[in-house]
Amino acid sequence: MELSDSEKLRLDNAARAGWLYFIAGKTQDEIARVLNVSRPTAQRLVSLCLAERLITFRLEHPIAACMELATRLTNTFELRLCEVVPSDPASPASTAGIAERAAAVLESILRRKKPAIIGIGTGRAMRASVEQLPSMDCPNHQLVSLVGNISPDGSASLFDTIGRFADLTKARHYPMPLPVFVSSKAERAQLLKINSVMRVHAMAEQADLRLVGVGQLDQGAQLHVDGFISREELLELMRLGAVGELTGWAFDAQGQIIDGGTNLRVTSVPHCVSDTMLTVGAALGPSKVVAMRAALKGRMLNGLITDEATARALLAAS
Repeated sequence: MELSDSEKLRLDNAARAGWLYFIAGKTQDEIARVLNVSRPTAQRLVSLCLAERLITFRLEHPIAACMELATRLTNTFELRLCEVVPSDPASPASTAGIAERAAAVLESILRRKKPAIIGIGTGRAMRASVEQLPSMDCPNHQLVSLVGNISPDGSASLFDTIGRFADLTKARHYPMPLPVFVSSKAERAQLLKINSVMRVHAMAEQADLRLVGVGQLDQGAQLHVDGFISREELLELMRLGAVGELTGWAFDAQGQIIDGGTNLRVTSVPHCVSDTMLTVGAALGPSKVVAMRAALKGRMLNGLITDEATARALLAAS
């Protein structure tokens, strides 16, 4: 008999709790913190793991391999958060798995009573993550866009997510009222002096969480495919050594922001990672491995959500 979605989720959580208890050696209090549940719930999940024979001498569940990969990635790249979901052989490019885990990270913060600021990027993975959220009432939290919401033709960006995010959570939201790229360095400097834009940037710098996609900069770069940069601009970035981008900011194989190219005209919030801010990248797929590894190597991210196949590729490349 096929299990319901809620039953599958319950077994997944039991498998996670079992792995943390029997393999990673965590206490039930530690498991409760990791899974964002109460201690009695953590205890019940460990018991369920045993009752369902998900573990004998080793964890007999697909999530076990994912958690082992997450631990290795955490240790290799000094991450504060890492989630690895099973790959879908039938649809290797599907973002459904990472979107569900990204939504879980968002929800864990949104359900806290303490007011929080969440910064979010744009793109397919971000949109899919927000769509996984349940309707919530979170008036104490604030949502801020890290990227401009205007496409090159002046229309609203197709992949802007913050409006939908706000619809689902009832939180106050602050879009970035600018094109992603402007025509010149001088125009960028002028626009960034607008009071509303300065407030959005200042709020983003205080965010408790930043959730972003990771884009590759090659012939299949989404910035080019979606019309945000021209072929000539893409080739210029590649000549400058760019391999990937976060919220429009191009970086090289060492995870260093490129000095030149479209970076001189991007209006996104400047990329930075601090000890107090969790900056999580959500991405998967062979085409993204080079960019993801560079971002991790350069400590541009301290959190990662990806799938099993991409995780193995990242570890093999390191």
